[in-house]
Amino acid sequence: MKLAASRVRDLLIGGAWLVVILGAMGLFTRYTEKPGEAASAPSLWPKESSLHATPGLATLVLLAHPMCPCTRATLEDLARLLVRVPGKVSVHVLFIRPVGTSSEWERSDLWALARSIPGVAVAIDPAGVEANRFGGATSGEALLYGTDGRLKFAGGITASRGHEGDSPGADRIVSLLMTGSAELATAPVFGCPLNGPTLNEKAR
Repeated sequence: MKLAASRVRDLLIGGAWLVVILGAMGLFTRYTEKPGEAASAPSLWPKESSLHATPGLATLVLLAHPMCPCTRATLEDLARLLVRVPGKVSVHVLFIRPVGTSSEWERSDLWALARSIPGVAVAIDPAGVEANRFGGATSGEALLYGTDGRLKFAGGITASRGHEGDSPGADRIVSLLMTGSAELATAPVFGCPLNGPTLNEKAR
């Protein structure tokens, strides 16, 4: 009798742990697949921007938070994307430096990763001034402007948070650069808020 009761107790405990584990997995899956706020990007290149487009080339602006772990996958996928469109686009990666942070604060390992990508111009965005000009809200937002200064694409280039590999956003940018058209001009962006706490900060 005692053995049967003990077995029932073990089964109940095991079942409870299974429910907890499955619940946690479900929450994690929902989080990784939940996009951030989309940019309200201007339809024309903002004249007040300090960034300069290269004549004859489309321009891709990537907005990044230097402490956002999700953005590592975005930068890795950016490097893969550029291999597919050699000589077709000039790229600016802007790392936001929030008000009140010290000089060099933004120079994280993500900064180093961005600078290692051939042909990419990396710059600091103090107080997120440029990000505001481009209507950015989420780290990892990619904005593609054509040679005519018109917005061609706004969105993310990863399939989910922190997930490297093929994604609709990257494919659409490649299609726009290589053929001039794409099925859609946007894709969900997965990352931390540019002006809010990052995933790392929330975990502390």
